[in-house]
Amino acid sequence: MKRPFKIVTEAAQSFSFSRRATFLGIGQGLIGTVLVGRMAWLSVAENQHYKLLSESNRVNTTLIPPRRGWIVDRNGAPIADNRTDFRVDVIPNQMQDKDRELGVLHDLLALTPDDMDRIHTDLKRSARYQPVQIAENLDWNRFATVSLRIPELPGVAPTRGFARNYPLGAAVAHLTGYVGTASAEQYQKDHDPLLVTPGFKLGKDGLEKALDKRLRGKPGAKRVEVTARGKPVRELATKPDTPGQTVRLTIDAGLQEYAARRLATNSGSLVALDVLTGDMLAMVSMPAYDPNSFSEGIGKLEWKMLSENDHVPLMNKVLQGLYPPGSTVKPMHALALLQNGVDPEHTVDCRGVLQVGTGRFHCWKRGGHGPITMRRAIAQSCDIYFFEMARELGYDRFAPTAREMGLGARYDLPFLSQYYGTVPDSAWKEKKYHKRWTVADSMNAAIGQGYVLVNPMQLAVMAARIASGRMVVPRILLDSPHRPAAMLDISPEKLQIVHEGMWAVVNGGGTGGVARMNLDGIQLAGKTGTAQVRRITRSERATGVRSNASLPFKLRDHALFVCYAPADNPRYAISVVLEHGGHIIRDQDAAPIARDTMTYLFDRERALKKLAELEPTWGGDITTRMKAQREAFMVAQKTPVPPPPLDVEGAQNNVVEAAATADRTAETDAAESRDRPE
Repeated sequence: MKRPFKIVTEAAQSFSFSRRATFLGIGQGLIGTVLVGRMAWLSVAENQHYKLLSESNRVNTTLIPPRRGWIVDRNGAPIADNRTDFRVDVIPNQMQDKDRELGVLHDLLALTPDDMDRIHTDLKRSARYQPVQIAENLDWNRFATVSLRIPELPGVAPTRGFARNYPLGAAVAHLTGYVGTASAEQYQKDHDPLLVTPGFKLGKDGLEKALDKRLRGKPGAKRVEVTARGKPVRELATKPDTPGQTVRLTIDAGLQEYAARRLATNSGSLVALDVLTGDMLAMVSMPAYDPNSFSEGIGKLEWKMLSENDHVPLMNKVLQGLYPPGSTVKPMHALALLQNGVDPEHTVDCRGVLQVGTGRFHCWKRGGHGPITMRRAIAQSCDIYFFEMARELGYDRFAPTAREMGLGARYDLPFLSQYYGTVPDSAWKEKKYHKRWTVADSMNAAIGQGYVLVNPMQLAVMAARIASGRMVVPRILLDSPHRPAAMLDISPEKLQIVHEGMWAVVNGGGTGGVARMNLDGIQLAGKTGTAQVRRITRSERATGVRSNASLPFKLRDHALFVCYAPADNPRYAISVVLEHGGHIIRDQDAAPIARDTMTYLFDRERALKKLAELEPTWGGDITTRMKAQREAFMVAQKTPVPPPPLDVEGAQNNVVEAAATADRTAETDAAESRDRPE
């Protein structure tokens, strides 16, 4: 069926046209509105973004590494500061003849083949406008020589910056740590352009690493106007860097250096604490590395020498070393006995050996001490007294006091790697080894052997808490004045009994007479300690125990000493631990070292005079000995030396872990203490 023909009138045509025109106008209006809105968005809201893009096409910006904040001691003396650093960089896109210019720099700066390989690699990887380091830590003559030839070396940029400096060198190595360039992994993680800026270094160990955010600061910027092809036109205003914060420590820099020197050639550590506040006055681990050398970039020979040294100079022995404490814990164990109601006048008959089942436990004094009470047992370091007490009470009665005195504790210190040791008891052994605690375990632990392990910081805390009766907690950041610690819940009468025993160790004919201080009105109280790292067999005991001097270094006893002074009004506490010291050299033993370091706190001139007399006998000061060691090591090298690892920090941790693990597993099952009267 056909539809009827529709007649279109003029009015209908006019309406249809008007309607279409209206829709078209609305569409055009909407498109115009969108365009205007987009233009407004780009010109107003996105103005800063595109202004920066435009600016980046016109201006090349080079970051200026910030100056690190200083680390200073309690008196404001610098422990880590900054020195002027002369360096030479190149900007790749400004170089006209790369090979020629690098050849000139090779001759002027005496660059090695390793340096040239590194430079070519960096140039390949760098952005065209990003500076590439050629050399740093230049002397003035070489820096000036390059500066004079700048007109013929386009793209070469001699720069004055700042490098990290440690005035005390190896004496603070394990305290401060060191700085170094960022690793590839660190850059991949953060993608911070500052990390690949020549001259920038971040903390790699110690306080430098733990406090890196506070010390780092904020970078500045050098701006250069360039053409579309990158040719420099003129330098624009430079934005200065913002230096990092200054960090103030509780450390006494003079005492720190003295203690490091006084440790002589030992592999050991020393900690000095304020017994009222817990302020760490010294924290020394020796031998050590030179943090200045590490921060500049360690060489192959130095790395090999340090990593192979059996004294483990890369390990912070204060916090990462674990040792059987030996007889240094006997005053603390005497306090535990008092806490458990033992009469200090109770007498034990020491005959030199105690038979328990099939085992024989020996006192260090072959013939025994005879009838002995608590005070004299501390003074004479009688093993039989503490064997008997542990056999009667069990070490579960000792362990709470050991923990209260700071052993096995974790302290909130700004160091990223710490080991905390062990205060054992029956529950601990059951959980760790699935074995029952035995009487022999108690007797071993009672004289600081067997499963008991501590670090030197914990020994210093133990001495400080016994001395003051306060809940001393070690602190190293002097962000605000430190108030005296709270008192422990221990009666002064009980502490006085222990104090009398420790006074007699040094001043009453005890085992530590060599630690007696020759200062008017000041006496030192302390406790000697010897910790075995090997078992003495019955056959050896029958034929005569081998002296430490006849044993290899790793088989010698550890030598320890804890003390505080003044004995009648304690203010300072010190712990000294000498790895495999063996009490071989009198002037280099733990007790004389602690005595002289304590003397420094009361009479600096006397202590320094004594050190000046002794130092030449063991090869000079730290720098002299390290130089001699390095030269001897270089002479002894007959095979090519492997390069240092790319990740020095990681490799260092491996060395530390291996050494600490070896110490943690050096638990003896034939425990005995062999303190000798000095």
